Amino acid sequence: MPPLAHMPPDSPSGHDARIATLLASVRYVGPLHDERVRIPGTAHKITVLRPTDTDLLLDQVVDDPEQNLPYWAELWPSGIALAGAIAREPHLVRAAATLELGCGLGVTAAVALAAGARLTATDYAPEALTLTRLNTVRFAGAEPETRRLNWRVPDDPLVPSLDDDYAVVLAADVLYAARDVAPLLDLMERLLAPGGLLWLAEPGRRPAGRFLEHAARRGWSGPVTAWDGPWPDPKDDGITVRVHQLRRGGREKA
Repeated sequence: MPPLAHMPPDSPSGHDARIATLLASVRYVGPLHDERVRIPGTAHKITVLRPTDTDLLLDQVVDDPEQNLPYWAELWPSGIALAGAIAREPHLVRAAATLELGCGLGVTAAVALAAGARLTATDYAPEALTLTRLNTVRFAGAEPETRRLNWRVPDDPLVPSLDDDYAVVLAADVLYAARDVAPLLDLMERLLAPGGLLWLAEPGRRPAGRFLEHAARRGWSGPVTAWDGPWPDPKDDGITVRVHQLRRGGREKA
């Protein structure tokens, strides 16, 4: 594995005031607790602040049809695997304009920033955006630009505000239903620069398989690696995450 000496230690000093501000702004999600996450394939660990009271989160989104479960508050193997893949090949994001779809608690974002990405992190949940900023500051000493976005809705008013020439798009476990396939493909073809990289991590859900089939028909291809953890939650033992590096051969910018 290539050395990652440029990646900073967890909780760099000098950011106490910013951390306090972010903590105050997300106080409404209830108590937070630290959880230690190992980045697979490396010696690095990240301490992630995440909500403790899941019932409170459920109550807060009960009337929101787009967020009936606070999935963003979980530590998903795919996001951790994608962080490991970035740590293994940091040159693929270093200094690159990078977009993350569904940042969750910020594990992938923290490693991408530490590797030198120029990152815009998106999520539908504003709480996820704040906690991503908080966790990236604690780990990498830096924050991404953040945008609230529902990428599954083609006419989401925030989509036009995104750049249309990202060198890299990061997406971890974003394909849950058949309706997700076409919007993700269309978004990639709109936002990625010619020769750009879609880094997709998926744990074998059927919609991900459909997405890969459709993407291949449109000319997307690239290597895939398999990641078996370790994952922080024992219930995820046995999950294998596949991380795909997809580029569209011969695509020219419209």
